[in-house]
Amino acid sequence: MTHQHDVYPVDVAGIRRNLTLFEVAPGVRIAILNILGDTELVQAAAKALAEKLRPSQVDVIVTAEAKSIPLAYALAVEMNCPWVVLRKNYKPYMGEALQAETLSITTGKPQTLYLDEKDSLVLKGKRIALVDDVISTGSTLQSMDNIVSQAGGSVVAQAAVFTEGDRSQWQDIIALGHLPVFTSG
Repeated sequence: MTHQHDVYPVDVAGIRRNLTLFEVAPGVRIAILNILGDTELVQAAAKALAEKLRPSQVDVIVTAEAKSIPLAYALAVEMNCPWVVLRKNYKPYMGEALQAETLSITTGKPQTLYLDEKDSLVLKGKRIALVDDVISTGSTLQSMDNIVSQAGGSVVAQAAVFTEGDRSQWQDIIALGHLPVFTSG
């Protein structure tokens, strides 16, 4: 049985999608962008973001372990640079991992991001672009920035497919579009 959902239509670098609206709090809905498995959208977004990021002379792409992983990979391929994923769970093989806490709007609870000890060397002294699929509260960006600073890297750009919420809050973000927050009442 298929449920009927309200959707919000978007265009990402010429690719049209209908994003399902999802309630994150009573009377508050957001449009959910799920790029996992959407090769066409990921590649189009990576190409468009790469063009916007080139002037920043990025050395390394950094993302958090989430739906943005395929975007970070495709962007790294487009820009011919390495990429690093900040993990959500610590594993013993990660050695002396750096860490920072974040609060994602989609999970609604605190999470810790970890940088594998081996990846610290990749970031040290490098120009970093932080990448996410959607930037909503900025909490994940702050945590990623914190870890990059701990590792000795320098954040030179922050990018996403979409920003969300108060558009004026995201003037410094390189994005392909903006999503409103839908409220009833």
